[in-house]
Amino acid sequence: MNKEVGPIEDLIKKLNRLPGIGSKTAQRLAYYIIGLDENEVESLSDAILSAKRNTVKCSICMNYADSDPCEICSDKARDDSVICVVESPKDVEAMERSLSFRGKYHVLHGVISPLKGKTPEDVKVKELIDRVKRGNIKEIIVATNPTVDGDATATYIKNVLKDFDITISRIGYGLPVGGDLEFYDEITIQTAMENRRRLD
Repeated sequence: MNKEVGPIEDLIKKLNRLPGIGSKTAQRLAYYIIGLDENEVESLSDAILSAKRNTVKCSICMNYADSDPCEICSDKARDDSVICVVESPKDVEAMERSLSFRGKYHVLHGVISPLKGKTPEDVKVKELIDRVKRGNIKEIIVATNPTVDGDATATYIKNVLKDFDITISRIGYGLPVGGDLEFYDEITIQTAMENRRRLD
């Protein structure tokens, strides 16, 4: 006979599904949440629902935002001619903290990975091509992570944009291969931006 899953076990299981949350952390979080005042739990729940319901995907850069177009795409002080291509919204946050980039962004929402069944159609490459076709783009800076899939995605972007009169560069990495952009400090990201190289 199957034992019915209790509310604590159910909460632990759901927390355990979140990326980067192992079973021990999920258990710790579950018991922390249970120990909170009910008003605090409701406030946390409301914040999660509000973020889900009120977040949109910017129709220009594909980043998550609370308006469309997003604040960065709407900023007239930023350089429209340079686009930094990143894997995820978290990478935009990392780049912004570094204060090293004053252009616009394009978020792929993943990378091309044949081994994981991720094709160019599964990431926002078509939308990037459409932006290049539409506008006054002079440079694309590919800032995908220094992984096999990140490099493959950078090469794919270079190939699909090769017939356009634009510079395509790859962010310079004095960074560990296999790392994620979101975890680098501001100085490292700034140095990487300054040392970007043209993709040939």
